[in-house]
Amino acid sequence: MKPESVSTKQERIAKLAKTNPAMAFTSLNHYIDYEWIAYAYELTRKDGAVGVDGQTAEDYAQDLECNLLSLIDRLKSGRYHAPPVRRHFIPKGDGQGQRGLGIPSFEDKVAQRAIVMLLEPIYEQDFYDCSYGYRPGRSAHQALRAIRQAIMVQSGRWVLDIDVCKYFDSIDRAKLRAFLAKRVTDGVVRRLIDKWLKAGVLEGGQISYPETGTPQGGVVSPLLSNIFLHYVLDEWVTETVQPRLKGRSTLVRFCDDFVMVFELHADGVRVQNVLGKRLERFGLRLHPDKSRLVDFRCHRLDTRGGPTSLPTTFNFLGFIHLWGKSRKRKWVVRQLMAKDRLARAVKNILAQCRRMMHWPLRAQHERLCRLIRGHFAYFGITDNCPRLQRLRRLAERVWRRVLARRSRDRHLSWAVFTRLLRRFPLPRAVIVHCYTKP
Repeated sequence: MKPESVSTKQERIAKLAKTNPAMAFTSLNHYIDYEWIAYAYELTRKDGAVGVDGQTAEDYAQDLECNLLSLIDRLKSGRYHAPPVRRHFIPKGDGQGQRGLGIPSFEDKVAQRAIVMLLEPIYEQDFYDCSYGYRPGRSAHQALRAIRQAIMVQSGRWVLDIDVCKYFDSIDRAKLRAFLAKRVTDGVVRRLIDKWLKAGVLEGGQISYPETGTPQGGVVSPLLSNIFLHYVLDEWVTETVQPRLKGRSTLVRFCDDFVMVFELHADGVRVQNVLGKRLERFGLRLHPDKSRLVDFRCHRLDTRGGPTSLPTTFNFLGFIHLWGKSRKRKWVVRQLMAKDRLARAVKNILAQCRRMMHWPLRAQHERLCRLIRGHFAYFGITDNCPRLQRLRRLAERVWRRVLARRSRDRHLSWAVFTRLLRRFPLPRAVIVHCYTKP
């Protein structure tokens, strides 16, 4: 539970930010006391990967009070040294290439969380409603609902599907500092952010110091990325672009993933022609192959003229968007689990089954059920039940295939495995996020 003193301080900061939208905060670090840093410690994940120093959460907790008091003193006095982040690569969602994640040390995560707690109340007053990623009280499913609303209620028929090349690695630090200066000029906070930007990256035993970007994976990185795109994209679209368009339009952004939905084809073409130039001014670049204008008209409902050779579906946040018939035979927007996400989920299940091949069956079943429920919790939305059922069937096949490789189960037939599933059934597909009224 959030301490009352922390909550009161954040409310005070938020109130000042809301009533003075042009004011820059010159003094924020005095809010950081023991209760503040202790709550930042509570919010920090204790089971995450270790950083360059190898220190775990258990190690840090052995003398917790002394460590936190020392951290406060070093943060405020300027003696805090930001260690390099350890870079770890994971496959991208589209299967093309890898994404580098920066893993800070545990104490660095606590320090970053403390600064995020200072900045969030300020920028939550500035951020627009079109932004959904890594914000308190907002989620990917709200972004998906907003897209569905823009298409079905506001007659959005043209979708600008945008992909920014290596966004986190391309952020211009000088421009980011200029954006931060509009709202925050506290010397302690700004020096700490600069230290994290310049901390360096440890990769393959070598430390490098990139001149651009923020390490993706750090606690403070999502907030910094939101601040950058708030000024580069959200403010520009809301204040400059949309008032000049002839039809209705909607921007939906989840961190660096965003789409724009237009009522009129001409508006979509117009924004497509200027968006790349706008991003290039700030050091960003559109992906030439993945950024495209999608013809998302349901031709049974809208038979007006216009180009028909454009793509007719698009992917966003792991879902493919397409038109389909409801049970009442009406045309609706369906958001289905994308094929690449389904393949990645099966691949993860296979890897987990191989790791626990020689575990007892009950332990395997419990771990596998948790993994599948995690997928259902995100992908369990209206109309997606068939894809979830397919995921469950594929998980059963993967589990049987791995069990059949064990010496004791070498001849595990489907009949035997079916009886085993009666004892250890996998979770059934469930719709967690319902968009329609029952």
